[in-house]
Amino acid sequence: MTKFKIDEDNSLLILDDDEPFLKRLSMAMEKRGFNVFPANSMAEFERIVKEICPNYAIIDLRLNDGTGLDAVETIRSKKPDSKIVVLTGYGAITTAVAAVKIGAIDYLSKPADANDILNALVFSNQSKPPPPVNPMSADRVKWEHIQRVFELCNRNVSETARRLSMHRRTLQRILAKRSPK
Repeated sequence: MTKFKIDEDNSLLILDDDEPFLKRLSMAMEKRGFNVFPANSMAEFERIVKEICPNYAIIDLRLNDGTGLDAVETIRSKKPDSKIVVLTGYGAITTAVAAVKIGAIDYLSKPADANDILNALVFSNQSKPPPPVNPMSADRVKWEHIQRVFELCNRNVSETARRLSMHRRTLQRILAKRSPK
């Protein structure tokens, strides 16, 4: 693992409405030395930000009850030097530009690895983070995305196939296989 240094204020707010992802990422970031404050809605985010304004933040762009861009602006107004990374499963250049303009230091597409997020948060002051040691293969990224959409559709194969614009039987074959490396 790459050597890194977290600021003395290691508070990290994670805002994501995908509960399983929020739990996994919270545990992964706690193991990396952060004091994590998870939030799964804008309402919970606002409650946390009233008590503590984090030094670090990982914000999902699309939320059930709002947009992550509002959360970025809120944190920026309270603590201008905080380091904010925006995550999204629906990446577009326009939203990436908007996020960076209002103060995000990086914009990552889901599924994002905890180490990639850590590099974005910690190496933001340097010119470039170190390259990943074992990056995910294209097949693995595709498989992770399909699994995420499948979970968001409450494990409904027909709904998942419709949202991914693929044939239901093709999706069933993909889901039956083990994850690629």
